[in-house]
Amino acid sequence: MKAVAYTHCRPTTDPDCFHDLVLPDPPVPRGRELLVEVRAVSVNPVDAKLRANADPAGEPRVLGFDAAGIVRARSPEASLFQVGDAVFYAGVVNRAGSNAQFQLVDERIVGHKPRTLSFAEAAALPLTGITAWEALFERLRIQRGGAAQGAAVLITGGAGGVGSIAIQLARRLTALKVITTASRPETRAWCEEMGAHHVLDHSGDLGAQIKALGLPIPYIFSVTQTDQHWNALADALAPQGGICVIDEIKTANLQRIRPKAGFLAFEAMFARALNTTPDMIAQHHLLDEISHLVDTGALRHTMTRNLGPLTATSLAEAHGLVATGRMIGKVVLEGITP
Repeated sequence: MKAVAYTHCRPTTDPDCFHDLVLPDPPVPRGRELLVEVRAVSVNPVDAKLRANADPAGEPRVLGFDAAGIVRARSPEASLFQVGDAVFYAGVVNRAGSNAQFQLVDERIVGHKPRTLSFAEAAALPLTGITAWEALFERLRIQRGGAAQGAAVLITGGAGGVGSIAIQLARRLTALKVITTASRPETRAWCEEMGAHHVLDHSGDLGAQIKALGLPIPYIFSVTQTDQHWNALADALAPQGGICVIDEIKTANLQRIRPKAGFLAFEAMFARALNTTPDMIAQHHLLDEISHLVDTGALRHTMTRNLGPLTATSLAEAHGLVATGRMIGKVVLEGITP
């Protein structure tokens, strides 16, 4: 099969950042595996981080987590999908990735692709959708369909891939006021389009802006730069509330939320698949629900850039865009041309 891989950690400006290769086809599906023909992929910060820091020492490594495609084979134990079904999923970090013609993936982390979206549009959703959903409804334990009147959820970095979905989920599925942050006119406009009630400027005095709103904030989802904003977030947290983070915490004084009996939760969307948890199939159900919400018009896709067919050149461009930290929404590539 054709694939795009990297062999050494190189910057995206290096012509040898990625390579167009022909690799052996995946083995026959076993356990609860599906063999998926990949029709589109998207690039996430985890892709760029691995490419920059995890050197395969000359051995080709295929990255890629988000994918949408068609089931071409399934193991005898797999029962959730039929051959020919259109699917979308986010893969897992310890297996060969989606930047190839075919990929093996456990059916318990796969969902049925939204019927109303193209493969490219659908590929923008899985990783960010799972991350946002788990953070809001599982880690922070926000109740769907209702909340204390006047309470709010604060989501930092609202214009990125995760923030874009988190804003929509909070606005559509809860009664909370949705507060988010952005620092540019175009990112502010995007956040408002996603459904945010209030957009604050995280390049300014975030604490003062939060205080000026006068809203109780029992839920905070810190998507990026948690260390930088920790004091403002901790001060804004309502008593007995919680903060969920997805980035690394290195310098923040976590004791700052202790007098409020606040809790800190970490979201790691690969945790279920990496640890084969008993509830691993929850991600299948989650993705199917996201698919339903898209098809009924409650959620929209977040693809903002489509760079065409997946090649070494186009994948390097996509990684470069993601690495800037200034992407609005998601960048997507179509499947490899056979």
